Amino acid sequence: MPVSVIIGGQYGSEGKGKTAYYFAKKDDASAVVRVGGSNSGHTVIDENDKEWVFRHLPTAALIDDVKCIIPAGAYIDADVLIKEIDSVGLDSDRLIIDPNAVLITEADKKNEQYSSLKKEIGSTQSGTGAAVLKRIKREKDLEFVGNDKRLKKYIHDSKSFMRYLLEDNQRIIIEGTQGFGLSLLHSKHYPYTTSRDTSASAFVSEAGLSPLDVDEVIMVLRSFPIRVGGNSGPIKFEIDWKTVKSISGKDNDVKEYTTVTNRLRRVARFNPQLVNEAIHVNSPTTIVLNHLDYVDNNCQKELTKKGKDFIRSVENNINRKIDYVGISPKCLVQINEIYKKDRLQDESRQIEKIF
Repeated sequence: MPVSVIIGGQYGSEGKGKTAYYFAKKDDASAVVRVGGSNSGHTVIDENDKEWVFRHLPTAALIDDVKCIIPAGAYIDADVLIKEIDSVGLDSDRLIIDPNAVLITEADKKNEQYSSLKKEIGSTQSGTGAAVLKRIKREKDLEFVGNDKRLKKYIHDSKSFMRYLLEDNQRIIIEGTQGFGLSLLHSKHYPYTTSRDTSASAFVSEAGLSPLDVDEVIMVLRSFPIRVGGNSGPIKFEIDWKTVKSISGKDNDVKEYTTVTNRLRRVARFNPQLVNEAIHVNSPTTIVLNHLDYVDNNCQKELTKKGKDFIRSVENNINRKIDYVGISPKCLVQINEIYKKDRLQDESRQIEKIF
Protein backbone atom coordinates (compact mmCIF):
# COMPACT_ATOMS: atom_id res chain seq x y z
CA MET A 1 0.00 0.00 0.00
CA PRO A 2 1.36 3.48 -0.87
CA VAL A 3 1.91 5.23 2.46
CA SER A 4 5.06 7.23 3.24
CA VAL A 5 5.91 8.15 6.84
CA ILE A 6 8.22 11.10 7.53
CA ILE A 7 10.00 11.08 10.89
CA GLY A 8 12.70 13.04 12.68
CA GLY A 9 15.80 11.14 13.73
CA GLN A 10 17.05 13.56 16.39
CA TYR A 11 15.25 16.09 18.64
CA GLY A 12 12.97 17.75 16.11
CA SER A 13 13.43 20.69 13.72
CA GLU A 14 15.24 18.42 11.26
CA GLY A 15 13.33 19.86 8.30
CA LYS A 16 10.35 17.50 8.19
CA GLY A 17 8.02 20.22 6.89
CA LYS A 18 10.26 20.98 3.92
CA THR A 19 10.74 17.26 3.30
CA ALA A 20 7.00 16.48 3.46
CA TYR A 21 6.28 19.29 1.02
CA TYR A 22 8.93 18.03 -1.37
CA PHE A 23 7.83 14.38 -1.34
CA ALA A 24 4.16 15.33 -1.65
CA LYS A 25 5.03 17.03 -4.93
CA LYS A 26 7.56 14.47 -6.10
CA ASP A 27 5.29 11.46 -5.46
CA ASP A 28 2.08 13.23 -6.52
CA ALA A 29 0.47 12.51 -3.15
CA SER A 30 -3.31 12.68 -2.92
CA ALA A 31 -3.34 13.38 0.82
CA VAL A 32 -0.96 14.37 3.62
CA VAL A 33 -1.70 13.59 7.27
CA ARG A 34 -0.38 15.84 10.03
CA VAL A 35 -0.22 14.08 13.38
CA GLY A 36 0.62 15.46 16.83
CA GLY A 37 -0.37 18.65 18.62
CA SER A 38 0.25 22.38 18.51
CA ASN A 39 3.58 22.10 20.35
CA SER A 40 5.73 21.97 17.21
CA GLY A 41 5.90 24.09 14.06
CA HIS A 42 6.85 22.92 10.57
CA THR A 43 8.38 25.43 8.18
CA VAL A 44 8.32 25.45 4.39
CA ILE A 45 9.31 28.02 1.77
CA ASP A 46 7.06 28.06 -1.29
CA GLU A 47 7.95 28.69 -4.94
CA ASN A 48 7.56 32.43 -4.36
CA ASP A 49 10.12 32.32 -1.53
CA LYS A 50 7.47 32.99 1.10
CA GLU A 51 8.05 31.28 4.44
CA TRP A 52 5.15 29.46 6.07
CA VAL A 53 5.02 27.94 9.56
CA PHE A 54 2.29 25.43 10.36
CA ARG A 55 1.50 23.93 13.77
CA HIS A 56 -1.47 21.88 12.61
CA LEU A 57 -1.82 21.85 8.84
CA PRO A 58 0.54 19.69 6.80
CA THR A 59 2.90 21.79 4.69
CA ALA A 60 1.25 20.28 1.60
CA ALA A 61 -1.66 22.63 2.31
CA LEU A 62 0.22 24.92 -0.08
CA ILE A 63 -0.13 22.41 -2.93
CA ASP A 64 -3.31 22.63 -4.98
CA ASP A 65 -5.65 19.61 -4.86
CA VAL A 66 -3.77 17.79 -2.07
CA LYS A 67 -6.14 16.76 0.72
CA CYS A 68 -5.06 17.73 4.24
CA ILE A 69 -5.96 15.31 7.02
CA ILE A 70 -5.87 15.80 10.78
CA PRO A 71 -6.49 12.34 12.23
CA ALA A 72 -7.99 10.89 15.40
CA GLY A 73 -4.62 10.92 17.16
CA ALA A 74 -4.23 14.70 16.84
CA TYR A 75 -4.59 17.41 19.52
CA ILE A 76 -5.96 20.67 18.12
CA ASP A 77 -5.72 24.27 19.28
CA ALA A 78 -8.72 25.53 17.31
CA ASP A 79 -7.60 29.17 17.26
CA VAL A 80 -4.22 28.19 15.82
CA LEU A 81 -5.75 25.90 13.22
CA ILE A 82 -8.34 28.44 12.06
CA LYS A 83 -5.64 31.07 11.59
CA GLU A 84 -3.68 28.63 9.45
CA ILE A 85 -6.75 27.74 7.37
CA ASP A 86 -7.46 31.42 6.77
CA SER A 87 -3.85 32.27 5.94
CA VAL A 88 -3.72 29.61 3.23
CA GLY A 89 -7.29 30.17 2.04
CA LEU A 90 -7.89 26.44 2.39
CA ASP A 91 -11.24 25.31 1.01
CA SER A 92 -13.37 23.09 3.23
CA ASP A 93 -13.25 20.27 0.66
CA ARG A 94 -9.46 20.04 1.10
CA LEU A 95 -9.41 19.58 4.89
CA ILE A 96 -10.66 16.54 6.76
CA ILE A 97 -10.58 16.42 10.56
CA ASP A 98 -11.45 13.13 12.22
CA PRO A 99 -14.25 13.42 14.82
CA ASN A 100 -12.05 11.62 17.37
CA ALA A 101 -9.39 14.35 17.27
CA VAL A 102 -9.15 16.17 20.61
CA LEU A 103 -9.43 19.90 21.31
CA ILE A 104 -6.81 21.64 23.43
CA THR A 105 -8.77 23.91 25.75
CA GLU A 106 -7.78 27.07 27.58
CA ALA A 107 -7.88 25.00 30.76
CA ASP A 108 -5.30 22.61 29.26
CA LYS A 109 -2.99 25.50 28.42
CA LYS A 110 -3.37 27.08 31.85
CA ASN A 111 -2.76 23.69 33.46
CA GLU A 112 0.68 23.56 31.85
CA GLN A 113 1.45 27.24 32.38
CA TYR A 114 0.83 26.88 36.11
CA SER A 115 2.84 23.68 36.32
CA SER A 116 6.60 23.35 36.66
CA LEU A 117 7.02 21.75 33.22
CA LYS A 118 8.70 24.75 31.59
CA LYS A 119 11.30 25.00 34.33
CA GLU A 120 11.82 21.25 34.73
CA ILE A 121 11.86 19.97 31.12
CA GLY A 122 11.60 23.02 28.84
CA SER A 123 7.94 22.38 27.92
CA THR A 124 6.34 24.58 25.25
CA GLN A 125 3.26 24.80 27.52
CA SER A 126 0.94 24.49 24.52
CA GLY A 127 -1.55 22.37 26.46
CA THR A 128 -0.89 19.32 24.30
CA GLY A 129 0.46 17.21 27.16
CA ALA A 130 -2.45 18.15 29.42
CA ALA A 131 -4.93 17.11 26.72
CA VAL A 132 -3.09 13.83 26.19
CA LEU A 133 -3.21 13.17 29.93
CA LYS A 134 -6.96 13.83 30.09
CA ARG A 135 -7.50 11.41 27.25
CA ILE A 136 -5.45 8.69 28.91
CA LYS A 137 -7.29 9.18 32.22
CA ARG A 138 -10.64 9.08 30.36
CA GLU A 139 -11.74 12.29 32.01
CA LYS A 140 -15.29 13.36 31.22
CA ASP A 141 -14.37 16.96 30.43
CA LEU A 142 -12.23 15.92 27.44
CA GLU A 143 -13.42 17.89 24.41
CA PHE A 144 -13.47 16.54 20.89
CA VAL A 145 -13.18 18.60 17.74
CA GLY A 146 -16.95 18.68 17.20
CA ASN A 147 -17.32 20.86 20.29
CA ASP A 148 -15.97 23.81 18.31
CA LYS A 149 -18.66 24.97 15.87
CA ARG A 150 -16.07 26.67 13.67
CA LEU A 151 -14.56 23.31 12.75
CA LYS A 152 -17.71 21.26 12.17
CA LYS A 153 -17.71 21.65 8.39
CA TYR A 154 -14.31 19.92 8.25
CA ILE A 155 -15.28 16.87 10.32
CA HIS A 156 -15.41 13.57 8.46
CA ASP A 157 -14.29 10.00 9.07
CA SER A 158 -10.66 10.28 8.00
CA LYS A 159 -10.02 6.53 8.27
CA SER A 160 -12.67 5.64 5.69
CA PHE A 161 -11.47 8.37 3.36
CA MET A 162 -7.85 7.24 3.54
CA ARG A 163 -8.84 3.62 2.98
CA TYR A 164 -10.71 4.69 -0.15
CA LEU A 165 -7.56 6.43 -1.43
CA LEU A 166 -5.36 3.44 -0.69
CA GLU A 167 -7.71 1.02 -2.40
CA ASP A 168 -7.39 3.26 -5.45
CA ASN A 169 -3.58 3.05 -5.10
CA GLN A 170 -3.21 6.76 -4.32
CA ARG A 171 -0.22 7.98 -2.28
CA ILE A 172 -0.69 9.19 1.31
CA ILE A 173 2.10 10.87 3.29
CA ILE A 174 2.13 11.00 7.08
CA GLU A 175 3.99 14.09 8.28
CA GLY A 176 5.37 13.14 11.68
CA THR A 177 6.24 15.67 14.36
CA GLN A 178 9.18 16.31 16.69
CA GLY A 179 12.03 13.76 16.75
CA PHE A 180 12.92 10.26 17.89
CA GLY A 181 15.09 11.58 20.73
CA LEU A 182 11.95 13.07 22.31
CA SER A 183 9.95 9.84 22.28
CA LEU A 184 8.06 9.20 25.51
CA LEU A 185 8.64 5.46 25.03
CA HIS A 186 12.03 5.07 23.38
CA SER A 187 14.18 8.05 24.36
CA LYS A 188 16.87 7.51 26.97
CA HIS A 189 16.31 11.04 28.27
CA TYR A 190 13.06 10.60 30.24
CA PRO A 191 11.57 12.80 31.67
CA TYR A 192 13.02 15.22 29.10
CA THR A 193 10.67 13.99 26.41
CA THR A 194 7.44 14.97 24.74
CA SER A 195 4.04 13.54 25.72
CA ARG A 196 3.83 10.99 22.87
CA ASP A 197 5.84 8.36 21.08
CA THR A 198 7.58 9.86 18.03
CA SER A 199 8.39 6.73 16.05
CA ALA A 200 7.07 5.81 12.60
CA SER A 201 4.82 3.10 14.01
CA ALA A 202 3.25 5.56 16.45
CA PHE A 203 2.52 8.05 13.68
CA VAL A 204 0.84 5.33 11.62
CA SER A 205 -1.31 4.41 14.62
CA GLU A 206 -2.27 8.04 15.28
CA ALA A 207 -3.25 8.39 11.63
CA GLY A 208 -5.55 5.37 11.83
CA LEU A 209 -3.72 3.23 9.28
CA SER A 210 -2.13 -0.22 9.34
CA PRO A 211 1.62 -0.96 9.38
CA LEU A 212 0.94 -3.05 6.27
CA ASP A 213 -0.05 0.13 4.42
CA VAL A 214 3.47 1.57 4.69
CA ASP A 215 5.99 1.12 1.91
CA GLU A 216 8.33 4.03 2.71
CA VAL A 217 9.79 5.48 5.90
CA ILE A 218 11.70 8.72 5.36
CA MET A 219 14.00 9.72 8.21
CA VAL A 220 15.07 13.36 8.31
CA LEU A 221 18.30 14.44 10.00
CA ARG A 222 20.18 17.69 10.39
CA SER A 223 23.93 18.25 10.39
CA PHE A 224 23.85 20.01 13.77
CA PRO A 225 20.98 18.70 15.95
CA ILE A 226 19.09 21.06 18.24
CA ARG A 227 16.97 21.01 21.37
CA VAL A 228 14.63 23.73 22.58
CA GLY A 229 16.13 26.36 24.83
CA GLY A 230 16.20 26.11 28.60
CA ASN A 231 16.39 22.98 30.71
CA SER A 232 15.23 20.71 27.88
CA GLY A 233 17.44 17.73 28.65
CA PRO A 234 20.76 16.20 27.61
CA ILE A 235 22.26 16.86 24.19
CA LYS A 236 25.62 15.27 23.49
CA PHE A 237 28.47 17.32 21.96
CA GLU A 238 26.71 20.63 22.70
CA ILE A 239 28.28 23.76 21.18
CA ASP A 240 27.06 27.31 20.57
CA TRP A 241 25.81 29.12 17.49
CA LYS A 242 29.02 31.13 17.22
CA THR A 243 30.86 27.83 16.62
CA VAL A 244 28.34 26.80 13.95
CA LYS A 245 28.82 30.13 12.21
CA SER A 246 32.60 29.69 12.28
CA ILE A 247 32.39 26.14 10.88
CA SER A 248 30.01 27.12 8.08
CA GLY A 249 31.86 30.24 7.00
CA LYS A 250 28.61 32.20 6.97
CA ASP A 251 28.73 35.97 7.20
CA ASN A 252 25.28 36.30 8.73
CA ASP A 253 24.04 35.19 12.14
CA VAL A 254 22.87 31.57 12.18
CA LYS A 255 21.06 31.53 15.50
CA GLU A 256 17.80 29.57 15.47
CA TYR A 257 14.72 30.17 17.57
CA THR A 258 11.86 27.76 18.24
CA THR A 259 8.77 28.37 16.12
CA VAL A 260 6.27 27.95 18.96
CA THR A 261 7.96 29.65 21.95
CA ASN A 262 10.60 31.78 20.19
CA ARG A 263 13.35 30.51 22.49
CA LEU A 264 16.96 30.35 21.33
CA ARG A 265 17.62 26.75 20.43
CA ARG A 266 20.47 24.74 21.86
CA VAL A 267 22.76 23.20 19.24
CA ALA A 268 25.31 20.38 19.10
CA ARG A 269 27.57 18.45 16.77
CA PHE A 270 26.17 15.43 14.94
CA ASN A 271 25.63 12.45 17.27
CA PRO A 272 25.63 9.14 15.36
CA GLN A 273 24.64 7.15 18.46
CA LEU A 274 21.23 8.81 18.64
CA VAL A 275 20.69 8.41 14.91
CA ASN A 276 21.63 4.73 15.05
CA GLU A 277 19.04 4.21 17.78
CA ALA A 278 16.45 5.92 15.61
CA ILE A 279 17.41 3.71 12.66
CA HIS A 280 17.10 0.53 14.73
CA VAL A 281 13.55 1.41 15.81
CA ASN A 282 12.26 2.92 12.55
CA SER A 283 14.10 1.03 9.76
CA PRO A 284 13.99 3.96 7.32
CA THR A 285 14.00 3.28 3.59
CA THR A 286 15.18 6.82 2.77
CA ILE A 287 17.41 9.22 4.72
CA VAL A 288 17.49 12.99 4.25
CA LEU A 289 20.33 15.08 5.72
CA ASN A 290 19.46 18.77 6.06
CA HIS A 291 21.43 21.92 6.90
CA LEU A 292 24.48 21.00 4.86
CA ASP A 293 25.04 24.75 4.46
CA TYR A 294 25.90 24.76 8.18
CA VAL A 295 28.80 22.45 7.34
CA ASP A 296 29.93 24.68 4.50
CA ASN A 297 28.04 27.78 3.40
CA ASN A 298 29.30 27.21 -0.15
CA CYS A 299 27.19 24.03 -0.32
CA GLN A 300 24.29 26.30 -1.25
CA LYS A 301 25.97 26.70 -4.65
CA GLU A 302 27.53 23.27 -5.12
CA LEU A 303 28.32 20.18 -3.11
CA THR A 304 31.83 21.08 -1.93
CA LYS A 305 34.60 18.74 -0.79
CA LYS A 306 33.93 19.75 2.82
CA GLY A 307 30.27 18.92 2.37
CA LYS A 308 31.05 15.60 0.70
CA ASP A 309 33.47 14.67 3.46
CA PHE A 310 30.80 15.37 6.06
CA ILE A 311 28.26 13.22 4.22
CA ARG A 312 30.82 10.41 3.96
CA SER A 313 31.57 10.68 7.68
CA VAL A 314 27.87 10.50 8.57
CA GLU A 315 27.37 7.51 6.29
CA ASN A 316 30.34 5.68 7.82
CA ASN A 317 29.10 6.35 11.35
CA ILE A 318 25.50 5.28 10.82
CA ASN A 319 26.32 2.53 8.30
CA ARG A 320 23.63 3.84 5.94
CA LYS A 321 23.66 5.86 2.76
CA ILE A 322 22.30 9.39 2.61
CA ASP A 323 19.74 9.65 -0.18
CA TYR A 324 18.99 13.37 -0.14
CA VAL A 325 20.75 16.42 1.26
CA GLY A 326 19.35 19.83 2.13
CA ILE A 327 21.70 22.56 0.97
CA SER A 328 19.51 25.54 1.89
CA PRO A 329 16.20 26.25 3.66
CA LYS A 330 14.40 25.58 0.37
CA CYS A 331 16.47 23.12 -1.61
CA LEU A 332 16.84 19.34 -1.44
CA VAL A 333 19.32 17.49 -3.62
CA GLN A 334 19.18 13.80 -4.53
CA ILE A 335 22.43 11.84 -4.59
CA ASN A 336 22.51 10.49 -8.14
CA GLU A 337 21.71 6.77 -8.32
CA ILE A 338 24.54 5.89 -10.71
CA TYR A 339 27.16 6.87 -8.12
CA LYS A 340 25.91 4.71 -5.26
CA LYS A 341 28.59 2.06 -5.85
CA ASP A 342 31.60 4.32 -5.34
CA ARG A 343 29.77 6.72 -3.05
CA LEU A 344 31.27 10.22 -3.05
CA GLN A 345 34.70 9.01 -4.13
CA ASP A 346 34.76 10.98 -7.38
CA GLU A 347 35.14 14.64 -6.43
CA SER A 348 34.18 15.77 -9.93
CA ARG A 349 30.89 13.89 -10.15
CA GLN A 350 27.62 15.68 -10.69
CA ILE A 351 24.49 15.60 -8.55
CA GLU A 352 20.95 15.79 -9.79
CA LYS A 353 18.95 18.73 -8.45
CA ILE A 354 15.31 17.81 -8.24
CA PHE A 355 13.80 20.60 -6.16
